[in-house]
Amino acid sequence: MGARVPLRRREPLVQCGVAQAVGTAESGGAPDRPTGGAPERLQSQAGMRGGRIELVGLEKRFGDFVAVAGIDLEIAAGEFFSLLGPSGCGKTTTLRLIAGFEQPSAGSILLDGFDLVRTPPHRRPVNTVFQSYALFPHLTVEDNIAYGLRWQQGLSKVDKRRRVGDAIALVRLEGLGKRKPAQLSGGQQQRVALARALVLEPSVLLLDEPLGALDAKLRKALQHELTALQRDVGITFVYVTHDQEEALTMSDRLAVMDSGHVAQVGPPREVYTEPADAYVADFLGVANLLSVDVRGAAPEGGWQVELAGATLRAESGAVDGPGRAKIVIRPERARIVEYGLSGENHLAGMIDRLVYLGPTTQVVVRLPHGDTVQVLVANTDDSVPHTPGTAVTLVLPCDALRVLPADERLEQPDDAAAAT
Repeated sequence: MGARVPLRRREPLVQCGVAQAVGTAESGGAPDRPTGGAPERLQSQAGMRGGRIELVGLEKRFGDFVAVAGIDLEIAAGEFFSLLGPSGCGKTTTLRLIAGFEQPSAGSILLDGFDLVRTPPHRRPVNTVFQSYALFPHLTVEDNIAYGLRWQQGLSKVDKRRRVGDAIALVRLEGLGKRKPAQLSGGQQQRVALARALVLEPSVLLLDEPLGALDAKLRKALQHELTALQRDVGITFVYVTHDQEEALTMSDRLAVMDSGHVAQVGPPREVYTEPADAYVADFLGVANLLSVDVRGAAPEGGWQVELAGATLRAESGAVDGPGRAKIVIRPERARIVEYGLSGENHLAGMIDRLVYLGPTTQVVVRLPHGDTVQVLVANTDDSVPHTPGTAVTLVLPCDALRVLPADERLEQPDDAAAAT
C-alpha cells in the first residue's frame, strides 16, 4: 500500500465546500490517528476524537409518504458505519438528513451532543461524497481538492498547499495533481472526490454509494483502500450502500433498513449469522429460508421444528411458541453426504442442478416435498462434485439452523427463492 500522510490537526474554522460533493462545516479539531478498528475501542475514545452521532426519533415525511420512520441510532466516533438496504428503504434520506440537505419532520440529530437540526449544511462539521463525484472538469486535481479551502479564513497559501499535498498523498495520487478529471480513471476520480472532502478535516464523512459506478474488480480493490484510509484518518465514516458484500467487508457495524425502519444493527458477522428476522436473513447475503411448524422447545436446547414430516432441531432463534415460522441456514453451513446416512437433522434429497461460481459450486438439492436448499461446495479439483438426479442426504447442522418468526412478505415458493 505504501506510507500514507495523515492530515494534520488544525484549529477550529468555518469550512465551505462544493455543492453535492463536499458538505461544508464548522469543526473543532481533527481526530487522532487510530491504532485499530474494534467498536469497543472506538466507543471508549469517542470523547477524545469527536464525531459521535446520535439519531433520536428521526423522522422524515414527504407528504403522506414516510421515508424515515422515527429511527433511533448511535454511531461511535471513528467508526466505519454502513446503512444497508434496498432502494426506497430510507438509507439515503437518512444520510441527507445528517448532512443537512433535508430537514427532519421530527427528531434530533446529535453530533458530539450538539443538535444539528437547526444548523445549515455549510455550518456542519460534515462532508459528503456522492456516487457522481461532481468534480469540476475545467480544474486540475489540485484545484478540485483545494476548492473548499478558498473560504477558510486564517489559512495561508503555504498551509493550503501543504494540506492539498497531504490529501493527495493520503489517497495515493502523487504525480497527478496537474491532470484534469477527464484524464483520470474512474477510481482516480473517486480518490479526488475523497481527498476534496478530507482536506477540510471534517468530524464525519458521509459516503453515498461512492463505488457504485465502478467495475466489479476496481470496486473490490477500492473497498480495501477506503477501509484503510478510514483507519488512517480516524474520522467517522457513514457509508450508504445496497451492496451486501461492501457492507460486510468494510464496516465496523452496519444497520439494515426496511421501509424507513432500522431492522437490525450490529457487527457484520453478528447480523449475518444471527439475523433478527426473515427480512434481514433474506436481504443480507444468500440464505435458505424454509417454512416450518414449531413444535416447542427441544430437550437438548433450542427449538424442535417439523419440515415436511421430518423433525429437526434448531439451536438458535426466538419465536413466541408453537406455530408457523421460518428456519434459515446459510449455504456454506449445509452439507451433502452419501445417500442413506442417518443422524440428527439429516434429510433425503436429490441433486437438482449445479451452478459453477469459480472457487465454489452452488449445488441445489430438492427435498421430497418440493423445497430446495442451496449448498456451497468448494472446488478443490477439476471434477464435478455431484451430478443432477443423484440421490443424496442433506445435513442441516443444528448449530447452523436459526428459527425466525414468519414474514408474510417473504411467503413465496421456496424454489423461486433458492433460484435467485
